[in-house]
Amino acid sequence: MDGVEQTNEGWRILIVEDDERLADLTREYLETNGLTVSLENHGGAAVERIRNEQPDLVVLDLMLPGEDGLSICRRVRPYYSGPIIMLTARTDDLDQVLGLEMGADDYIGKPVQPRVLLARIRAMLRRVENVPMAAEKSSGEEPVRLQFNDLVVDRSMREAWLNEQSIDLTSAEFDLLWLLASHAGRVLSREEIFTALRGIEYDGQDRSIDVRVSRIRPKIGDDPIHPRRIKTVRSKGYLFVKEA
Repeated sequence: MDGVEQTNEGWRILIVEDDERLADLTREYLETNGLTVSLENHGGAAVERIRNEQPDLVVLDLMLPGEDGLSICRRVRPYYSGPIIMLTARTDDLDQVLGLEMGADDYIGKPVQPRVLLARIRAMLRRVENVPMAAEKSSGEEPVRLQFNDLVVDRSMREAWLNEQSIDLTSAEFDLLWLLASHAGRVLSREEIFTALRGIEYDGQDRSIDVRVSRIRPKIGDDPIHPRRIKTVRSKGYLFVKEA
């Protein structure tokens, strides 16, 4: 369709959207391009469906009957670690920040072209399978587990532990943590981070990286006011400290 590459990835997508015509058209397009798509049009039923079905990715509308997307995102995060792409006709920066703080991995303004949504879905899911910008090779092999005193980050399991206790991270948070940790001792600019994680150029306005860093810090035992593990380097970017 329109020259878009056909795939057979078999990824399972749940679209939570109350505009049934839009949802049906989107499902048809995504399924034509190799995805398996389910629909839910009521916010009140979305939480249980996400919890029970554990789709590979959720496309979640912000404005829904029964329960809004922000509330759904917040409620499912304790038991759903897959990517969540939030859709909304509202483009207010506060809405974007709130969505990210509730655990969304990406945020797309409506209307969105189906091929753009497809590209964002594929990029998000491929990051889950292949962490971008992996650590520089050591002895010809890429490390799959990094340890910094009491903090352990495992790329193959996509998990992290602090003092041997599992850390609750969203998919996007893990990707960012691994990216920073695998480049410990080197300052990564927001442009580098954004391009690595999103696959598109940084526009200078998006605040998602900053929001995720602020969410990751307390989870890895960092002081949000005086961080020692993930430091903000003014006008440059972020530095993961090797010895913290």
